[in-house]
Amino acid sequence: MKIAVVGGGVVGLSTTVELIRLGHDVTCLEAGEPMGERSAGDTRIFRLAHAYPDMVELAGRARRLFPEGCVDGAGTVVSGDGVESWASAMAAAGATHEIVAAGSRSLRLPATDIAGPILVDPAGGVIRVDRLRTHLIGIAHRHLRRARVDLLERAGDRVRIWSPDGPEEFDTALICAGAETSGLAAGVGIMTPPALEHHVRFSFPIRPEAPRPLRCWITLGGFGTYQHSSAAGTWAVGADVDPVLVSWAGGREAAEQASRDAVTAYVARELPFVEPRVVGQLYCTHNPDLSDGLQFVRSGPILTIYGENFMKFAPLLGAMLAEALIDGSTPPDAGPGAR
Repeated sequence: MKIAVVGGGVVGLSTTVELIRLGHDVTCLEAGEPMGERSAGDTRIFRLAHAYPDMVELAGRARRLFPEGCVDGAGTVVSGDGVESWASAMAAAGATHEIVAAGSRSLRLPATDIAGPILVDPAGGVIRVDRLRTHLIGIAHRHLRRARVDLLERAGDRVRIWSPDGPEEFDTALICAGAETSGLAAGVGIMTPPALEHHVRFSFPIRPEAPRPLRCWITLGGFGTYQHSSAAGTWAVGADVDPVLVSWAGGREAAEQASRDAVTAYVARELPFVEPRVVGQLYCTHNPDLSDGLQFVRSGPILTIYGENFMKFAPLLGAMLAEALIDGSTPPDAGPGAR
């Protein structure tokens, strides 16, 4: 089959690699750098821990498919309101986990005053995105085409894709283009949430006296955070900043400053083993209307995926999407938006 993958992020590249393995004629179209924007950076959190059993099960399947050396198994901790439902989901999926008290020696976090209950996911850890990027591009590079996709349209039972080079027809196509997904999908009658907001993750130096190795950490609640080891000796922190401060209309510069102020204040107040001094930042766009789930929509030969936090499912998504493109099926949704 002649297949187009529109978007060269981690999902697009993972799908391209699987289609190459299966022997299909696949082209991955990406206007910018492969695994830029939402797949950028050097690290992400991996976790089995989720609030829905189907997401826990999918994360477990994905973990087994990551290339060797792409996930460091330091473990992931989840704390704050709602931990009990996450633990119930892990239990329902048969995933190993533990509920521990504040002060437990198993936590290994850059803070000492942690509100319970606290969930430990021993299978969690850090995804080494730079290694995964190298692996995927190393296989897919001959199938990558630097091209901006302006439009997709149905051409009978095939797909016509328009770029500055002109139109080209394919047997089937996948739209997984990050912030561009909503606009491209709407052109073929697929409606996905279009809202965007600015998001920034910041890195701070880890103090020498911090426990080692540090576990990844997710805090639930109003000022929710995700935190993990990043580049050597640094701690990455992203947070749920007030939506008014990071709105798309407010502009990137204002959102970056508001995020920096909020996250730095949190680090100074809550993380005694981290210096409140920004040494790096990673910007991306975020859709506030999407949650930690997987949604798939098909219109004839065109398949679309949307959601958030795809990185930890990447190799499994590649296999699922490749199969669906080949046989014309639609994978089942997972998580809070599952139908």
